[in-house]
Amino acid sequence: MAGRWAAAVHPVPHRRSPQFCRKLAGTLPLVSLRPASIHIDDLADPQFTPQIAEMMQAVEPIAAALDFAPDALIVQAQADTGLDHFGDEAFREPLAVILGALDAQPERSAMGRVSTHAQVSQLLRNRLLVEDLVRQHPEILDEKIERPIVIAGQPRTGTTHLHNLIASDPAMRSLPYWESLEPVLPADERAMVAAGGEDPRRERTGAGLGILDEAMPNFKRMHEMTVDHVHEEIQLLAIDFSTMLFETMGVLPAWKEWYVTHDQTPHYEYLRMVLQVLQWQRSVGSRWVLKSPQHLEQFRALVRIFPDATFVVPHRDPVAVIASNATMLAYTARLSHSIVDPVYIGQYWSDRIEEMLRAGMRDHDLLPSDRTIDVAFDEFMADDVAMVERIYEVAEQPFTPDVRAAMDAFMVEHPRGRHGGVLYDLQGDFDIDPAERREAMRDYTDRFNVTLES
Repeated sequence: MAGRWAAAVHPVPHRRSPQFCRKLAGTLPLVSLRPASIHIDDLADPQFTPQIAEMMQAVEPIAAALDFAPDALIVQAQADTGLDHFGDEAFREPLAVILGALDAQPERSAMGRVSTHAQVSQLLRNRLLVEDLVRQHPEILDEKIERPIVIAGQPRTGTTHLHNLIASDPAMRSLPYWESLEPVLPADERAMVAAGGEDPRRERTGAGLGILDEAMPNFKRMHEMTVDHVHEEIQLLAIDFSTMLFETMGVLPAWKEWYVTHDQTPHYEYLRMVLQVLQWQRSVGSRWVLKSPQHLEQFRALVRIFPDATFVVPHRDPVAVIASNATMLAYTARLSHSIVDPVYIGQYWSDRIEEMLRAGMRDHDLLPSDRTIDVAFDEFMADDVAMVERIYEVAEQPFTPDVRAAMDAFMVEHPRGRHGGVLYDLQGDFDIDPAERREAMRDYTDRFNVTLES
């Protein structure tokens, strides 16, 4: 399977700031070998290695025995942790909605049932551990989450690269993937780490990513994931069971209807508390950089919970966003669905992205004008570090030579596109007319002067 994407390579220039290119001219080659771009042609008929196919078949008896009743999962999480306090009981309503939607999805595969059951179980354990730590150490709630930089843009608009660049600044605090999955360790493992032992979360995260890489070898072309990958805080929002993360598990209209019709402010309040927990546990950086596509339709909640935040709003041609996002989610559906319908998935996310963009337009004026910057995708791609410098100016964050050096070093170690690209076909793969989508979103592209891509 790996040979399908790694067979052909060609030299590709790294994208660097002009200053960095001049600095390294004559000292380092500014090229790297990467696999050629591909079109993923098995979206509707996923192909797996024999090992992954065998594993997916082996979990069928386990899947058949799983209980998706909220009370059953809650009792099991309490038994697993030895804890029983979940904090505010309001989480039970969205928990019941998401479990009902997942359990009722007819196309969910045995692997999908096992993985979603395990994920929800882990979220419940996380909540118990978070609440227990706060009860033991109420001083956690005195932690200040001051002046975060919040990136609020659609997926595939350069937000991940921007997030990583800012996170490479030692003065900034971000969320590594291993920490997002398990924000608080059980007491025995915390004691082990405090005594100098290895943090077991890193090994557990690495093992999971190894399986994902074998099952979806082309995923890293679209979104590379590593143990220390700077991750979105949707995993933290999920501990309060209200987040767009659940929408990525499949097309779940019942969940989406609940989510968009309920005020998300209480769930962002819970996010702030989890950030306080993380900050109290591990003191690194002095200012958070946050990022998630869902923030684009939650400006009201964000302004209330983080009133001193700086907001970064990236913009890109919606047609390119839809094509890229639909491809990625149709590709990942192979691990949770027995039948993958790319057209259905594509149409859902085409509509959903339009909804989010319109919500962002509607509420954009709620953002503080002196602490908000709109970022054009083409300008960011032309000189990424220069754009970060502009963001820092708005955020009143020092952009020193050391900061620039840290970002340049990050790009040397993590060249963009090192795993190759993906060729997208919105019409052919998803039966979506690019011209119709572009016209439907003309008010958005006109308002923010978005460059249209061919």
